[in-house]
Amino acid sequence: MRSEKVTFQGTDGTLAARLDLPVGKPRIFALFAHCFTCSKDIHAASRVSAALTNLGVATLRFDFTGLGESDGEFGNTNFSSNIADLLQAAGFLREKYQAPSLLIGHSLGGAAILAAAADIPEASAVVTIGAPFDPAHAGHHFLDKHQEIREKGAAMVDIGGRPFRVSRQFLEDIDDQRQAERIRKLRKALLVFHAPLDEVVGVNNATNIFTTAKHPKSFISLDGADHLLSRRADSIYVAEVIASWAKRYIPDLEETMPVTALKADEASTVVVEAGSDRFVQKIDSSGHPLTADEPFDAGGTNTGPTPYDLLASALGACTSMTLRMYADRKKWPLEQVAVRLRHEKIHADDCADCETREGKIDQIEREIELKGELSIEQRARLLEIADRCPVHRTLNSEVRIKSMLT
Repeated sequence: MRSEKVTFQGTDGTLAARLDLPVGKPRIFALFAHCFTCSKDIHAASRVSAALTNLGVATLRFDFTGLGESDGEFGNTNFSSNIADLLQAAGFLREKYQAPSLLIGHSLGGAAILAAAADIPEASAVVTIGAPFDPAHAGHHFLDKHQEIREKGAAMVDIGGRPFRVSRQFLEDIDDQRQAERIRKLRKALLVFHAPLDEVVGVNNATNIFTTAKHPKSFISLDGADHLLSRRADSIYVAEVIASWAKRYIPDLEETMPVTALKADEASTVVVEAGSDRFVQKIDSSGHPLTADEPFDAGGTNTGPTPYDLLASALGACTSMTLRMYADRKKWPLEQVAVRLRHEKIHADDCADCETREGKIDQIEREIELKGELSIEQRARLLEIADRCPVHRTLNSEVRIKSMLT
């Protein structure tokens, strides 16, 4: 993952942001809105964003006005200004990169995403995580200060152990939002995440959002998670579910084979140029989709392994499977096999036992890790068996390739 610091103009000065990018060309862009008084670097935002990059999604997360590293005073902000900041963020992506196809909001950020979604036409999927149904829920953090705020115009309140200045206009603004109407008119696919035992925003909020929204809509229960998604596993789970769910509504996330007359069957593999970038290849190997590409320094976009990477992977997989079959047959205590491979071109005269004496030859280094209470003799025998894997034998034997045009 690459994470770049970026800035853009907000409602009251410059907003600080991070753009988390996948290795290679992003498939889509997403916009993430964090929780009330949080920052872009809170675990829920950073971890979900990082996990999404592994799935080809570039995500922009930013500090709202007056929070984190962004300009402005929090006391002068409100829910409406948060919506405006979100629209500025979407505009920044639209102008500099690509408009967001996916909108994600955590806690009050989820409510803000629901409110802003109608004004981001390129977005076709919306996700909320622990979001309140009514923005006025944000005022529940300091109910004991409401009267003082209304009488004096502002007051210092404690939220999550930090002091914030909250003004009368903030309370008036969150009380004046027509959120139910926005949710009914969303007209975008909606995914609602909520933890049943969320002590900050009760799960009844998710129920209200879900029942108010029109189809298509989905609900995922985050059993065992807390409001802030403090556990890394919960954040990764959320990201994986988002990417899988969003494929139904965002075509660019679909793993589809380009149209070709050649079709794969149980005994064949078909490789087709994707057409999106110079070297990207879509592979259908007996019904299993793969992608191949070249790295950046070779003119590719690094969206998949290189052909030699795939070759090494085949040898590694075959090695591990062969050792597993042999150890199981012998009933040896082999717990796990791991194989690391490295392909390189070496000068023939550097190889003492090679028949080729001039030019360069291919060399694959294979490092095998065996876990389990194995004896020295068993380990030595397994190393011998590794050389007997079918792919190893194929690579060391004469291979004939017949080519034809169709």
